[in-house]
Amino acid sequence: MSETAVYFNRCFREANGSRARYRLLCGGAGSGKSLNVAQDLILRLSDVRYYGANLLVVRKTEASCRYSVFEELLGAVRRIFGRDAARFWRIRQEPMEFTSLVTGARILFRGMQDGKQRERVKSVAFESGKLTWIWCEEATELEAADLDILDDRLRGELSVFNPRLYYQITLTFNPVSAAHWLKRRFWDAPPSPDVFLHHSTYRDNAFIGEEYAARMERRAEQDPDGYAVYGLGEWGSARTGLILTRWRPEALSDDPAAYDGCWMAQDFGFNHADCLLLVGIRDGVLHVLRELYVREKDTAEIIRMAEEAAFPKTLPMYCDSAEPDRIETWKKAGWRAVAVVKEPGSVAAQIDFLKQHELIVNETCPHVIGELQEWHWMTDGTSGEATDVPCPVHDDAMAALRYATEPLRHSRRLRTLPKDALGI
Repeated sequence: MSETAVYFNRCFREANGSRARYRLLCGGAGSGKSLNVAQDLILRLSDVRYYGANLLVVRKTEASCRYSVFEELLGAVRRIFGRDAARFWRIRQEPMEFTSLVTGARILFRGMQDGKQRERVKSVAFESGKLTWIWCEEATELEAADLDILDDRLRGELSVFNPRLYYQITLTFNPVSAAHWLKRRFWDAPPSPDVFLHHSTYRDNAFIGEEYAARMERRAEQDPDGYAVYGLGEWGSARTGLILTRWRPEALSDDPAAYDGCWMAQDFGFNHADCLLLVGIRDGVLHVLRELYVREKDTAEIIRMAEEAAFPKTLPMYCDSAEPDRIETWKKAGWRAVAVVKEPGSVAAQIDFLKQHELIVNETCPHVIGELQEWHWMTDGTSGEATDVPCPVHDDAMAALRYATEPLRHSRRLRTLPKDALGI
């Protein structure tokens, strides 16, 4: 094995040693809880002492696994095994699957979006060993019934396979609402040896960048409620002063042929998320069809991910004009990237357009949905009243959504738009 260095934050030592059936790692953004779980599970699945173990990884939608937990586990394999990773793990993207070449352990990925996906979970089977561990990332996306279905999958005698094996469901999430069923079921219930609860924040992460920590501290001033949830990992209250309310999630086709016109929009980022959206218009209603939402990826990596995800290169892409070099890089790679002109009052005009129109978001776009649920007006520090200024945090998908209005709001009627502007 090549020499590698794998680091763990001290705050997760007890969590990694827990054998409780339900292991919940709750806390703020940037605490490192997902990275920790990924490393912990890869190490265990690579260890012959846990021969017979297999892992099922779950998010609300199977599509959202690809650029979150799949990448997290892939990163863990590369950190642990370095250049020798291919000697120890076989990794497939279609379908998503990891196989340990030492223990035979497998990792499968599933969603719980609808009845069809839930049935696929119920039919999960492994050629050798048992399904022993389940990891639910962004667990607040799930319903209580989803957890019950998963819980039912962990059954049967394990000693016939390996006496060291144990059943465990790991749930990682930000505590977005004190009304959430997870809080009622696990935090508000009497203590149980079957339940391990862990809390962490970015302050517990010894490897967090200074820029990220500074951004979190700024959020404490700009958005105290959001900071309480995403900074301090406290259970949040119901959000008031939301900017957009005329929207709904729905299962949508992401085939551009199903719409009157389609195009893309992108807000650039690195420490902040980079968000690329595919949007469409049908019967005058704006639809968000697909998202690519990533952090700490350079432009070349994001272009590769967009190509692998089959975002259509032939469609126009409306981008943040503050990043002309990135726009040029996308254009050289064959994409029809154009800058959105930031005129005085353009942010307010974009928001006003969105507020006046119905919006439908594909259920496979959890980051757009999550930001829509949080995007709110800033509050005046003196009067406590809402201002006309949108809170400038946790709004990367919303920035891309604003740019997506550009080919629409500059025309009085959709039928007067040039077909080229709508990608048709």
